[in-house]
Amino acid sequence: MNYLAHLYLAKPDADSLTGNLLGDFCRGVDTLQYSTKVRAGLENHRLVDRFTDHHPNVRAAKQRFSRTRRRFAGIALDVLFDYFLIQHWDRFADEPFEAFCARAYQRLASRLPIMPPRMQQVVGSMIQSHWLAHYQSLDGVAHALDRIAGRIRFSNQFAGSIVEIRANLGEFEHCFEQFFPALVTHVDRHGPE
Repeated sequence: MNYLAHLYLAKPDADSLTGNLLGDFCRGVDTLQYSTKVRAGLENHRLVDRFTDHHPNVRAAKQRFSRTRRRFAGIALDVLFDYFLIQHWDRFADEPFEAFCARAYQRLASRLPIMPPRMQQVVGSMIQSHWLAHYQSLDGVAHALDRIAGRIRFSNQFAGSIVEIRANLGEFEHCFEQFFPALVTHVDRHGPE
């Protein structure tokens, strides 16, 4: 769900960007059909997810969610961390956020034909509706999380999770500020070439 972070941590070419998003859409897909660069992007996606899931600050942040929402805390933090990445964009990127998005959308659009059908649908919608810009506000985060909650195939209490995010916003931002630079360093050192 943290599409912006995965795109930010990708190499700046169409195949890497595609592979870095493919990780959320590759269940049941023969990934050997893809180029070496796309598969390297997929490997990078998995590296990012493993590091994130095991980072002590992220684990502690998940515990701030109520028991009824904790099962989905990782999803909430993924989207929220994209929000914080935008808030701190100048600290991590040399190019303006809008320019980064335009370049990423253009390169992803060029690879739509090779994406699995569900990924084509989601990425096409992301490009068309400029999803990443929605993460610039907490209202946009709330909307994204509520849409995710509505797509979960079983009864859940995930909708409205922005209330818990707002109540712990300072702690979550502190977590991001400690975690994200460590993630960038980890990808620089251990990510695929």
